Amino acid sequence: MDHTGRALDRAVRELERHVARGGWDGPVRVFALIRTAQAIARDPTLRQQLPPDLVASADADPEHVTSVEQEGLPEVDTLEELLGRIAWPPTVDGAAIVVERIVVPPEAEAGLPADPDAAVEHLLAHPAREDVRMAAGVLRSGHSACALRTRRHDDDAAVASGTDLVPGLVEALRRTLED
Repeated sequence: MDHTGRALDRAVRELERHVARGGWDGPVRVFALIRTAQAIARDPTLRQQLPPDLVASADADPEHVTSVEQEGLPEVDTLEELLGRIAWPPTVDGAAIVVERIVVPPEAEAGLPADPDAAVEHLLAHPAREDVRMAAGVLRSGHSACALRTRRHDDDAAVASGTDLVPGLVEALRRTLED
């Protein structure tokens, strides 16, 4: 992994830990990713506005990434619809998202009730159900990073990370950065 990839990986893992401090069953959270040093270069007054440790990180690492949470997200029915409504200005270097999902083995989907509400109840009650928090981030450079935490192993040391652990989410984020 190159320097930019490591900076993004660090930022995504920090986002996941930040969201984890709030506990489980949280909403979808979306973040703009900005290279801190470049933002300070564009607006030198940021140096006084940002926390000193963040400025020090940017001074030490030109690839350091700062996340800016997006508030007031539109009310939508699906994650796909939400991401389809997001577009970023050129000053944003990347995007990240943190979302929770329920994962079940493929055999759990066999024999699901036809009624959607009953199917959800069936899956929620399945003994092999696993609650997962997924964090994914992408940069315009093409770099990606993911972090996964399960409720069953809810510990910072048990968070898995990699470049493409959630490929569909990574690809959907990439589309938000297209011109």
